[in-house]
Amino acid sequence: MAKSYRRFSTEFKLRLVEAYLAGEGSIKGLANGAGVDHSLLHYWLGKYRAGELTLDVAREETMHEAEQKIAALERKVGQLTMELDLLKRGLIAVPARSNASSSIISGPEASAPAEDVA
Repeated sequence: MAKSYRRFSTEFKLRLVEAYLAGEGSIKGLANGAGVDHSLLHYWLGKYRAGELTLDVAREETMHEAEQKIAALERKVGQLTMELDLLKRGLIAVPARSNASSSIISGPEASAPAEDVA
């Protein structure tokens, strides 16, 4: 089973770090109150002191996630466009059956049931 990790927003991290720096509690107390491990709060505190934990970082993370999502959607649009082109070419290249009607949406009509089914 794959291990999943919780993700915390930069605002959440900043709130905890700034609460500690403002003297609102101990690292363990604030961490327990927020439901995170105290070592994680120590890590965030180090990043904050190094200038790596700011709202600018949050905006960059959001932009990066948005760019990844846009790229994935563009790939999907390209794939669907290619599939549509292939389907259009296939439908034009294959002559329609003369003895059965067919629809792109519903497919060929069902065959008539046998009358003497016992």
